Amino acid sequence: MRLPAIAASIALLAFANVAEAKTWRIRPGAGAEQALQTALIEARPGDTVRLARGRIELTNGLSLDVDRVTIRGEGEGRSILSFTNQRRGAEGLLVTSDNVTLRDFAVENARGDAIKARDCANITFRGVRAEWTRGPNPENGAYGLYPVNCTNVLIRDSIARGASDAGIYVGQSRNIIVRDNLAELNVAGIEIENSFNADVFGNTATRNTGGVLVFDLPGLQQMGGHSVRVFDNTIVGNNTPNFAPPGNIVASVPAGTGVLIMANRDVHVFDNEIGDNGTVNVLVTAYRNDFQDPNYNPLPRNIMIRDNRFGNTGFAPAGDLAALTQMGVALPDVIWDGATMYSVGGIARTESVRIVVRDNRSSRSGRESFLSLGVPVAGAPLSEAAPDPTFPPLLELEEPEEVRIRD
Repeated sequence: MRLPAIAASIALLAFANVAEAKTWRIRPGAGAEQALQTALIEARPGDTVRLARGRIELTNGLSLDVDRVTIRGEGEGRSILSFTNQRRGAEGLLVTSDNVTLRDFAVENARGDAIKARDCANITFRGVRAEWTRGPNPENGAYGLYPVNCTNVLIRDSIARGASDAGIYVGQSRNIIVRDNLAELNVAGIEIENSFNADVFGNTATRNTGGVLVFDLPGLQQMGGHSVRVFDNTIVGNNTPNFAPPGNIVASVPAGTGVLIMANRDVHVFDNEIGDNGTVNVLVTAYRNDFQDPNYNPLPRNIMIRDNRFGNTGFAPAGDLAALTQMGVALPDVIWDGATMYSVGGIARTESVRIVVRDNRSSRSGRESFLSLGVPVAGAPLSEAAPDPTFPPLLELEEPEEVRIRD
């Protein structure tokens, strides 16, 4: 008969924890920076840091390392954390704790990344804006919304502008939803890198150098990116000249790229509107640089591109692909580099690369167009290209499962 008493004690304890939750109210003006820093340091699990309407001027980066904290403003256009005069800190806001919700505020002009979440579980960005207000500039921070090595990532109803790498970047993470966001005027609008199980849908990626990128790179803690679905997005007009600093991996992304898939597997791109991208609507390619890790596979594998609506493309090609047009090669909706072989440590490897292109519609010709560049070895120069417009075989590729995260 002690069970009811135990249950009552647990309920009372839970009620006490809720009752003790505190709301820290931060208002713009003198002392706002110190008040906000104090709130993020002294907050306890369950607390909310509430940002009032207005612009809070900050000179130092902020950090949060307390679980179950919410930072909430009055809206991305009303509550603004301005780092225009930032003197210290590698980010605007750094989060290193679990079960954190960031919503309804903006971070402007951070000296480095706008909002970075590192080594987190259950991180939510909702209604957040990350922006460099001077527009595309190589001196802007690299990443806007930037969760890395996180599990259960939700980014929705948010805006990213002006990042010199990626506006919305999810790296080395697992179980990801990126939905209903706007990414514009970045080098990469949305980038999923070295991550497992991601759904990217309902987003608009426009006026970037490249709209949506799905990458896997060598030499990182987590490799073997896989199971990514990119669907129901609007990926149009991504023709901003590349402004990434030299040496950055995305510095090689040609302006006018809609979707770029590199060295990833089980990637399905479907039911999107992809058009008015001056170089190519969809580019599927191997990683082209040298690497030494024997566990890294530079080839894209099991790629499905179906039921998309393709608009104009190939009208202003950039990068290496521009040379093809000078040889009289018309650029299609979908380009694959053709690589099925690679070398690591002097050992040649061959892989069956399965790419399916089907049931897409084109405003130019009615039916989608495809081109294999016929470069069989990953990283070989395009001077060795033997272009072939023959479509790859129509194979059955299993679609990754839907990602589910409790909102």
